[in-house]
Amino acid sequence: MRYDLVIFDNDGVLVDSEPISNRLLAAYLTELGHPTSYEESIRDYMGSAMHRVHDLVHERTGQRLPEDFDDVFHGRVFAAFERELRPVAGVVQVLEKLAADGVPYCVASSGSHERIRVGHRTTGLDQWFDEGRVFSSQDVGRGKPAPDLFLHAAERMGVPPRRCVVVEDSPLGVQAANAAGMDVYGFTAMTPAARLTGATRLFSDLRDLPDLLV
Repeated sequence: MRYDLVIFDNDGVLVDSEPISNRLLAAYLTELGHPTSYEESIRDYMGSAMHRVHDLVHERTGQRLPEDFDDVFHGRVFAAFERELRPVAGVVQVLEKLAADGVPYCVASSGSHERIRVGHRTTGLDQWFDEGRVFSSQDVGRGKPAPDLFLHAAERMGVPPRRCVVVEDSPLGVQAANAAGMDVYGFTAMTPAARLTGATRLFSDLRDLPDLLV
């Protein structure tokens, strides 16, 4: 194994949540008078922390989203997760392989700790991620594309950034990994390869990941 730590993004890499959350985000923003398509939500917000939604809406319209925006949105998302969320195809096999080989891994997500936990509990991935392997943008001052979250995860896991690889499916995540001085493997199952420029390498099937890391 060429790396000492594998850092997974969560949404779209471990759990198939991006279609759900972006559908609901687009609908809620439209409901509030900020017309947004599903495609625009994917383009502008995929892989980002919630503060980016607030910042972009304010920058573009001069208006602030309601104070309870995050709570209402997350309530809708969590309810949909309970009905619809599934693990990304192949993720369990990958985690089994890493565990069997003794390769350290963790998750570093723009989502809140609650969002991560709800998604993992719903999909059964919670058994693979104890508290010491879960890192959220809540833990640092800035979310992706800043490198803070990935650097925080590496520090807590005791691994130098140059010995880490990040598995990401969003342009913001690729930017953050590059800024952290880490290799990054771009997962193209949902994101066009052209949007993940800057990735160390690209792949489309999660089941291929262990062989690519050797």
